[in-house]
Amino acid sequence: MISRRRYLGGLVAASALLKARVSSALGLDPLVEAQDPHAGHVMPAATPGPTAAKTPARAAARTSGLYTPVVTPDGSTLPFTMNNGVKEFRLTAEPLVREFAPGMNVNCWGYNGSTPGPTIEAVEGDRVRLFVTNKLPEHTTVHWHGILLPAGMDGVGGLNQPHIKPGETFVYEFTLRQHGTYMYHPHADEAVQMALGMFGFLVIHPRAPKRKIDRDFCIFPMEWRVDPGTMTPNPNTMLDFNAFTFNGRAYPGTSPLVVKTGDRVRVRLANVSMDSHPIHFHGHRWWVTETDGGQIPETGWWPETTVNVPPGTTRTVEFVADNPGDWGFHCHKSHHAMNAMDHDVPNVLGVDQTKLKEALDRFVPGSMVMGTSGMSEHAEHADHLAGAVPNTLPMMTGTGPFGPVEMGGMFTILKVRDRLDTYDADPGWYEYPAGTLARKVE
Repeated sequence: MISRRRYLGGLVAASALLKARVSSALGLDPLVEAQDPHAGHVMPAATPGPTAAKTPARAAARTSGLYTPVVTPDGSTLPFTMNNGVKEFRLTAEPLVREFAPGMNVNCWGYNGSTPGPTIEAVEGDRVRLFVTNKLPEHTTVHWHGILLPAGMDGVGGLNQPHIKPGETFVYEFTLRQHGTYMYHPHADEAVQMALGMFGFLVIHPRAPKRKIDRDFCIFPMEWRVDPGTMTPNPNTMLDFNAFTFNGRAYPGTSPLVVKTGDRVRVRLANVSMDSHPIHFHGHRWWVTETDGGQIPETGWWPETTVNVPPGTTRTVEFVADNPGDWGFHCHKSHHAMNAMDHDVPNVLGVDQTKLKEALDRFVPGSMVMGTSGMSEHAEHADHLAGAVPNTLPMMTGTGPFGPVEMGGMFTILKVRDRLDTYDADPGWYEYPAGTLARKVE
């Protein structure tokens, strides 16, 4: 018979072994946790990153302070000023025109001329003061999603504060009592204001980071209904969306995520849309380390290649970029990685359309009929479509080193390189070493 003491001792030993294996897999130092004042909430362990000699010069400058600043691809970070020890930020809610990709401009609402709004970045323990000026045609507020703060600062119009009327400026002030990945968005006429692009990241770094992050990205997936030939999203749409973006850009307008081999990479994802977004990437695996509720204890991390981001949540993942190449990064709902489409088009898969083409050619010579053998013609006829439907992107588009990429919407490319002079420029297409490229069999 096993005694209670031996049984409990076995559980402790098994737990320690599991923890050691997770730490080893991630290159973490398990001894650091005992020194962590936030044990059970802050992921422990400083981890060795690339040596200084291998780190691009700009990265060394960025990581010389308390934290590595986040990068919001195709977006920006909100500057602040110091006023008697308080960090002051200024947001302006306003209409704007956002280019989703070359050839498509959209009437949006956002902050400081952009959707998503600029990322607000601060440190645990900071006192922050946020001025919000309303230049919209209707009232608004700002809700600080996930932040622990006094009720009067929570930003629910009518419940926690008066609405901010057009032309007015309100101020929010509170001390940051936590760290992690959070959001800001209106809590007034949400269905319209968020549907038109009013949201942004609020990133709070830990006061005492326990490991070095080399690249820290913020990505906001969003879905829109912009009918072909128009510019204004329809906020009444509940399910049938036809435009999809990462940080307000649709592929091929999205910027790549550029990292160096060996970099420890963090990706922060946030979602205020009507759908969940299973974000998937290629060539690596990541560990899910945070939600908008806070940090997941190290023993609770789990490995994935896809992380689902439900509406009204954030998810944070980390990985080591140890596999050079060009790797897809996209929402795995297949229509979310496409551009304009109409779900009411009849299904003609396998249908002989020869007579239809003959009839169309009498009215519009050179017409293209598609869908009989699949949808790939949509990528091939992108040039044919150019200008035919104003302010509308081809459904599948993008050109890679080997031909049409046939993607759109929530798609970008993770570019991992052994040699990198700067993170701030696209390094071009990956050069495949001999013997590592799929080839046609003769």
